[in-house]
Amino acid sequence: MAFDRTLIDRYEAGGEQLAAAIRGLSRADLLAEPPAGKDVGKWTIQQVVIHLMDADGIGADRIKRLIAEDQPHVFGYNENRYVERLFYNEQSAGDAVTIFDLTRKTFAAVLRKQPDEVFDRAGTHSETGPITVGSQIKKYVDHLEHHLKFIRAKRAAMGK
Repeated sequence: MAFDRTLIDRYEAGGEQLAAAIRGLSRADLLAEPPAGKDVGKWTIQQVVIHLMDADGIGADRIKRLIAEDQPHVFGYNENRYVERLFYNEQSAGDAVTIFDLTRKTFAAVLRKQPDEVFDRAGTHSETGPITVGSQIKKYVDHLEHHLKFIRAKRAAMGK
């Protein structure tokens, strides 16, 4: 099946979506613990934003390896340990959004230049098995959407 190149546009637009999702929130809002019993996830908005920056950096590296190397092996990571051990609450959400946005914008330009067959290039993920360039682009588009739902729910729970 041919890769749907509109996914590249959605991938690139993610930075503005993330910026809009946290626009107008104070530092206290970003660090507010999610209310118990609500379907808002377990992380603060701050932690979600930093997680997205980290995950997208890892994702871009994985996709680059799939494009540039033959049958690369890429590795999983423990996202909860990142939150626990990498001082997510002390980082800048604004800087994280900027990094996220610039990573996606610059890499989308690279993806648009790739011939169609590149999106079928494959490698192996240490936890999930076979992956392709195209499947990883879709994964990271979907990953952002998944977390934006939680950010929006957290905002709504705060009346923001």
